[in-house]
Amino acid sequence: MTTTPPRPARRPANPLFSSGPCTKRPGWSADALKDACLGRSHRSKAGKARIKAVLDQSRTLLGLPDDYRIAIVPASDTGAVEMALWSLLGPREVDVLAWESFGQGWVTDIVKQLKLEGVRTLKADYGALPDLGEVDFARDVVFTWNGTTSGVCVPNGDWIADERDGLTICDATSAVFAFDLPWDKLDVTTYSWQKVLGGEAAHGMLILSPRALARLESHQPSWPMPKVFRMTKGGKLDEALFTGATINTPSMLCVEDALDALQWVASVGGLPEMVARAKRNLGVLETWVAATPWVDFLAEDAASRSPTSVCLKIVDPWFAGLDADAQAATAKKIGAALEAEGVGLDVDAYRDAPPGFRIWCGGTVEESDLASLTPWLDWAFETVKNSDA
Repeated sequence: MTTTPPRPARRPANPLFSSGPCTKRPGWSADALKDACLGRSHRSKAGKARIKAVLDQSRTLLGLPDDYRIAIVPASDTGAVEMALWSLLGPREVDVLAWESFGQGWVTDIVKQLKLEGVRTLKADYGALPDLGEVDFARDVVFTWNGTTSGVCVPNGDWIADERDGLTICDATSAVFAFDLPWDKLDVTTYSWQKVLGGEAAHGMLILSPRALARLESHQPSWPMPKVFRMTKGGKLDEALFTGATINTPSMLCVEDALDALQWVASVGGLPEMVARAKRNLGVLETWVAATPWVDFLAEDAASRSPTSVCLKIVDPWFAGLDADAQAATAKKIGAALEAEGVGLDVDAYRDAPPGFRIWCGGTVEESDLASLTPWLDWAFETVKNSDA
């Protein structure tokens, strides 16, 4: 006879823990979009002003150097990364780092689509980092700052050479506004509004250093360049792209939502407070994991444990005794139990990751909601374990 443990008394006020699109900022409502520049051209004076406000506020809040450029580009973070790879790679050999699915995606693009020669892939399994000491900065280097599907991030920028011949191209979509990034170490940085800002999807952000800008103007790729990837005209930088003249038509509703998110960031204390919020949120889960024998972090080293996309694995002996298919099914049942109760939505591990859970802890999540979630995780695990025993 199986028994169902009692349901916890307290529920998260906000059960949204998806790792993308991530939960909106606290207190958000559709009223935040009432000033959106709808029914107007994005090239109108009013439309360009809203777009430029996103660029200017992003620059200020992130503390970008004055000689770095920032642009809104098509197709979310993926589009921003692809623009960088297609536009900048070719003159040098490449080191590409992969320790989870999105990093592996950039390997595929570089090796199988661009078909570059002299590519080294530095790989690690889920939960670990490649040996960062092996990276050769005479080459171009492509990496994710924070592995969204593994919960593993680089510990800092100390491993990146100050004096380097190649460019560093960093997919930082789940890191920007959650880490204090060392801009002098990053030549290309990409992210999307839908992650740490809790904004809407479909638009990417692209940040370029002077070294990246010089490469753009000195290098002509040997392959055809789609219009949405082109950042130069006549061999010179298209400056309009970096002042609000987007390549294609953006959603002005999404632009307004991004502007609202940025204003909220400023109101709570800017980047330092966003970094602190993510660390405090991670701390809630660290305290729970330390006291909970059935679960552990997928990240093996605490120094490289992500404070945003926190990935957990099940380590209970009962679970370890199941075959791979049963483990995957069991983890799904636990996630389904949380969703059925309306207490934890979209917490399943990424489809390519080991069975477990992925809980977003970026700055738009409240500590109190995470504290309310953890008893429900215990409840769901015990419920599924008892039903399968």
